[in-house]
Parts: sequence; structure tokens; C-alpha cells
Amino acid sequence: MSIFNVSAKKEKALLDRMRELNINEDDIEERFIRSSGPGGQKTNKTSSCVCLRHIPTDITVKYQRERYQSLNRFFARRRLLDQSERMQ
Repeated sequence: MSIFNVSAKKEKALLDRMRELNINEDDIEERFIRSSGPGGQKTNKTSSCVCLRHIPTDITVKYQRERYQSLNRFFARRRLLDQSERMQ
């Protein structure tokens, strides 16, 4: 089972890309906060918004588009990699 709730192929591609860009999971600081927007009580109870900070480069990413925390974790990492590529 995938830790990001995506297909094994997508997870492998993400991890391979992290390796290519020399971004280690240990260098990422991850926080979870409550999402904002419509959703009523469910939104007020769950912390599905993901904030990532890559410590060596100080790149910070916030992602809350999806309903599930695991998907937001996946897409936040993809966005972090995109920003890291742009900086290099």
C-alpha cells in the first residue's frame, strides 16, 4: 500500500525525482494545519492542509486542494520538487 494513497507507479516516480534532485525525506519539515474553505464541520476537525519546508534551501510549500491528507502530502512534495528545479 502506498503511503501517499496514489498508485505505486506515481509514488516511485516521485521518489525517483526526489533522488535526482538530491532531496531527502529527512531534510523536509512537514506540518499539518486545518484547511480553510467550504466543508462545514469536517473541515474544522481534520488537518488535511500540508505545509512542507525543505530545510537546506528554505523552500516552503503549502497544499490543501485535495480532501485527503495523504494526497495533499503527495502533491505538496511534487510542488516542492518543481520549485527546487526552478531554483537550480
